[in-house]
Amino acid sequence: MSNDVVILVMLGLFLGLSFLGTPVAFALIGAVLVGTALSGAGFEAVVSQLFNGVNSVPLLALPFFLLVAELMHSTDVTAKIIRFVQSLVGHIRSSLAQVDSLFSILFAGVSGSSTADVAANAKVLLPAMRKEGYDMASAAALIAASSTIANMIPPSILAVVYGAAGGVSIAGLFLGGAVPGLMIGAGLMLYAYFFVHAGEPRPRASFREIAGAAKGSALPMMIPLIIMGGILGGAFTPTEAGMIAAVFVIIVLIPLTARKHLPRLPRDFVNAAVLYALPLIAVAAASAFAWLFTYLGGAEAVSDVVLAVAGEESIGILLTVVVMLVVIGQFVDAIPAIIVLMPIIATLQEQGDVNPIHMGVVVIVTLALGLITPPYGLSLLLSTYFAKVSFYSGVRRSVPLYGIFFGVIALLVFFPEISLWLPRLLTPQAAGCFPAPGGDGFICP
Repeated sequence: MSNDVVILVMLGLFLGLSFLGTPVAFALIGAVLVGTALSGAGFEAVVSQLFNGVNSVPLLALPFFLLVAELMHSTDVTAKIIRFVQSLVGHIRSSLAQVDSLFSILFAGVSGSSTADVAANAKVLLPAMRKEGYDMASAAALIAASSTIANMIPPSILAVVYGAAGGVSIAGLFLGGAVPGLMIGAGLMLYAYFFVHAGEPRPRASFREIAGAAKGSALPMMIPLIIMGGILGGAFTPTEAGMIAAVFVIIVLIPLTARKHLPRLPRDFVNAAVLYALPLIAVAAASAFAWLFTYLGGAEAVSDVVLAVAGEESIGILLTVVVMLVVIGQFVDAIPAIIVLMPIIATLQEQGDVNPIHMGVVVIVTLALGLITPPYGLSLLLSTYFAKVSFYSGVRRSVPLYGIFFGVIALLVFFPEISLWLPRLLTPQAAGCFPAPGGDGFICP
């Protein structure tokens, strides 16, 4: 059987199983097993690729970031951050919607997980939003959309996966995603101000009230400073940063702010392990699928089609990649999508001479959009579940929010400096710059 037919069978089987509701990891494995049997590639090689996919030091950062998010959520430390945020923006029109967006920006610097963000926001804000007369479908849409910021602002789990899979600087991706994440957050706040009319603005908080709320949230807000300060200062790697953040929460934050929670730590470790197992299985399956797809010539064929359509100009390639990812992101979770598509993305990046960090940030932001689009939309599924409204009512309220994401993605494509200026400023060599002759600064192509 020809390789082209095997590739079509693999893709058809994967899509068919996915539409039937099979978990993505098992759909990928099913396609790999059938493809291996038809192509004669060897099951030993597939098992090896399953192992190689997760045998990555950078991926060890994921369980620590997930553990930090789990500990923060289970100890109600997130409520302290929300109180601080409310003291800052609670007096603005549509105050709870403003709190949601700003909290997501701050909590993203702690967890890196959209699902953790949805859970934290839903637990605290949804009851208050319901009490103040917010349309619950709109509230769910806003919470889901703001949760995607966790995939952009460091420490982003998607940035860790992309960096590990593509050999791209994780610190550079962290910095490159910060500005787009802030842009999404600002766009959601502006949308809430003009188009979400519910609740009465609270009186402007006094300086004393702001200072008191800031004092209560000071310890948890040290976590992003520890993570990024250590990475940028060269003190430790992203994996070590995640470990140090987890140790800080366990031996400093919890004893000082939630000592009664200490006996529950084993439960938190188990929950974090379960949360880690889900993306880990997907990474292993996607790695095997990507290897077999590339081995059969699929990655090269897709790249040739994209280049034929878009040419070799970077903007054309990026726009085509965005369209491809918007479609794929509606059906496949972001982590396996990154692993499966990485051979194609790497080829297109080289052909279009696109900066690896620029390409990575565009991919991450575009796949983050898939978390709030049907039929998959994991963040939107969770937020509508917590809000007790139908998924498709949440989709209808999300349509205007898609415009914010597409606007930011378009700006990223046409203005690479949005994602590159921070990496070039703080980690120039990771962003592709090289020392200038004489050692005076860096030259960035």
